[in-house]
Amino acid sequence: MTPSRTRSSYRRRRAVVIGAGLTGMLAAAALAEVADEVDVIERDTLPTGPRPRQGLPQAHHAHLLWSGAARAIEALLPGITDLWTAAGARRIPLPTGLVSMSAADWLPRWPEMQFVLACSRDRLDSVVRGRDLAHPVITVHEQADLLGLTGTARRVCGVRVRARDRTETTLDADLVVDASGRGSRAPRWLAALGVPAVREDAVDSGLAYASSFFRAPAGSEQLPIVNVQSDPRRPVPGRTATIVPVEGARWLVTLSGTRGGQPTGSADAFADFARLLVRHPIVGDLIPRAEPLTDVRISHSTVNRRRFHEKLATLEGFLVLGDAVAPYNPLYGHGMSVAAQSAHALRDTLRAYGLATHGLARRVQKATAHRVGTAWDLAAGQDILYPGASGSATVERTGPHGG
Repeated sequence: MTPSRTRSSYRRRRAVVIGAGLTGMLAAAALAEVADEVDVIERDTLPTGPRPRQGLPQAHHAHLLWSGAARAIEALLPGITDLWTAAGARRIPLPTGLVSMSAADWLPRWPEMQFVLACSRDRLDSVVRGRDLAHPVITVHEQADLLGLTGTARRVCGVRVRARDRTETTLDADLVVDASGRGSRAPRWLAALGVPAVREDAVDSGLAYASSFFRAPAGSEQLPIVNVQSDPRRPVPGRTATIVPVEGARWLVTLSGTRGGQPTGSADAFADFARLLVRHPIVGDLIPRAEPLTDVRISHSTVNRRRFHEKLATLEGFLVLGDAVAPYNPLYGHGMSVAAQSAHALRDTLRAYGLATHGLARRVQKATAHRVGTAWDLAAGQDILYPGASGSATVERTGPHGG
C-alpha cells in the first residue's frame, strides 16, 4: 500500500521525466497516479496531431504494437485501444492476419491467438500524447534542454533545465526518469555527479532500413501484414521486406539489410531490392501495384545496446527506461513492448511503495531488467550471426528472474 501522509508531514511530490516520446509519456502516466506534479522535459516542439517530429526520425519505418504491449498500455491508459482504432489503427489477429516467411519456412496461419495494432508511429504516439496532455498533473516543457542532474553520487535530487526563453532553472524531484531514447546523455550526467560508469554491451549488424509510404490499391483493405525475414544461419547479409497496412488506406513498406547488403534510398531500386535480393519476391511483386506517396527514407540507427543501470546499487532517485537503457535493432519489434511493460512495472511499484520510498528507483530498475535482458537475448543473439557483425551477444541476467 502507498504509505499514508499526515497533513503536518505532507509535501508536494514531484517527478521529472526526460523525453516526451512514447516511453516518457507512458512513464508520466504511471507517475501521475501518485505524484502531485509530473514535469516532462522535451527538447523538440511537439506536433499537433500525428505529424513527424525531429526527435523521432525512425517513425517513418514500420512499427507494430504487439498485444502484450497494447494490454500494458491499456492498463496505464484505460480506453486507449479504442482511441487508436477510432484514429484508424487496424487490429490484426495473429497469426491469421500475418503472411510471413520465417528463417525456417512460411509460418502457418490459424485462428487468432494474439493480435497487433498496425498504424503509423506518428499516429500511435499522438493518441498517447493527447491523453497525457489532458492530465491535470502532467506538464510538458517543450524546447527545453536538460543541462544536468542535481544531487550527489548517491542520490539524484532533481534536474537543471534551460527553457525555450533561455532562462535556467532547477526542478527538485523525488524521482527523475530518463526516457530520452537512444541518444541518452545519462552517462555524462551521472559522471558529473561522480557516479561510476555503467557497464555497456553492444552488437552491431550494420543493418540499414529503407521505408516508403504507398497508397494502397483498391480492394486491399483487408491485406494482412506481409513479411519476408532473413535467415541468420546463412553466411550472407540478412535482408528483409515488410508491408504493414496503416491508417489512411496506405501501406508502409520497410526494407532492411545488414552490412554488405543494405538497401539504398533510390526509389527506382526499391521494388527490385524486395523482388530480387530478399529470400522471396512477394513484397517486391506487390509494391508496383501501389502508388508511391513519399520519398524513400533511410536509417542506420540499429545498434543493439545494453546499459546495466540496475548494477548501480547505491544510486537513489534516478531511473532509466526504454531506449535510454537498451535500444534494439528495430527489426525485431521489441522497443515499444519493453517500454510499455517497463512503464507498467513502474506503476505497480509506485502503487506498492509510493513515490518517495527509499530504494524505489532500484526496485523498478531491477524489475525491468528481466524484460530488457530477454529482448536483448533475442535481438543481439540473432544479429551477432550476420557477416561483419561486431560486438558480443553475452547477456548478464538480472532482476527477479535472472541470476
